[in-house]
Amino acid sequence: MDSTAIDRFDTSRFEAGRTRLASLAYRLLGSATDAEDAVQDAFLHWQAADRQRIKVPEAWLTKVVTNLCLDRLRSAQARRERTAGAWLPEPLLDGDPMLGPADTFEQRESVSLAVLMLMERLSPFERAVYVLREAFSHGHAEIAEILGITESASQQHLHRARRRIAAARRGDGGEVAPASARRIVEEFLAAASSGRTERLVALLTDDATAISDGAGGLAEKLLQYEGPRRIAAVVRAGFKPTPAKRRLAGGTPAIHYALVNGAPAILFVVNARVVGAATFDITGGKIATVRGVAAPTRLARITEAWRQQEPDAPLVPLW
Repeated sequence: MDSTAIDRFDTSRFEAGRTRLASLAYRLLGSATDAEDAVQDAFLHWQAADRQRIKVPEAWLTKVVTNLCLDRLRSAQARRERTAGAWLPEPLLDGDPMLGPADTFEQRESVSLAVLMLMERLSPFERAVYVLREAFSHGHAEIAEILGITESASQQHLHRARRRIAAARRGDGGEVAPASARRIVEEFLAAASSGRTERLVALLTDDATAISDGAGGLAEKLLQYEGPRRIAAVVRAGFKPTPAKRRLAGGTPAIHYALVNGAPAILFVVNARVVGAATFDITGGKIATVRGVAAPTRLARITEAWRQQEPDAPLVPLW
C-alpha cells in the first residue's frame, strides 16, 4: 500500500470514530464548539503520529481527546470564563450525534444540562473519570491508563464525583414520562402567555430556580432567580411581547416544543433561526429548574440541527 493509500485508510479510521470522540469532548467541555476544536486537534495529533505503532486506535484517540479537553479545562481562559458567572452549557437538540450514547439512564443523565452544570463543581480529573466511566463504560484500568493515574486513584475520583453530583442534584433524579413532561411545559407556556401568575406559581416547586444568560445573551453574569413567586413574576414579564423584544429577536418568533439534551424545552424560532431556548427540569410533576439561553454563540448548532428537520406545528405560531 503506497503512502497516499495509507493516509486515506488512516483518515477513514479516524473519521469512523469522530462522532464518539466529539460526544466525549462535549461531555467534558459542555460546549459543542470547543468539542469540535478538540477533536480537530486530535486529528492533527493522529496525522503527526507514527500510526503504524498504534495498536488500538480507539484507545489512543480517546486518551488524546480526553487530555486535550483536560488542558482546556485547566487553561487560564477557561477558568476565567467559567468562574465569571456567565457560563452555561451549549444546548443540543435531541438527535444530535454529539449527544452520543443514550442506552442507559447514566448515559442520558451525563449529557443533561443539569449534570453538565453540576460537573463544573468537579476537578478536571473527577470530571474525566465520571464521564469515561458513566457515559462510556470504561473500566478503571483503562481510565487509569488514559489519565496517567492509578486504578485506586480512578476509583477515588469516581467516588468523589458521584458524591458531589448526588449532593448537588435537585429533585428525585428520575426520568419523566414524555407525555407528562410536554403537558407540564404546555401548561407553563399557557400560563406565562396569559399572565396567570398563580397558575405559574402552582407549576413550580417550592425551591424552584431560574437561570438565564439574559435577553440576547448580553448579561455579563448569569441572571438567577429563586422561589416560585419571584420566578413567576420574571417569566410573566419576560413572556410579554413588545416591539423592542421583537426587534432584539430579529422578528416575531414562533414557539415550538422540543427536547434539548434529553429535557423538555421550548424554542423561540424566527425564520428557521433559534433565537432563544428554555429548558425545564421536572420533578414530582412540577418544574424545579428553568434555564434560558439566548446567546447566539450558544444557539448556532441547535439552529443548524433545527433547519435539518421538519418541526411539528408551533405551540404559539406568533409570539
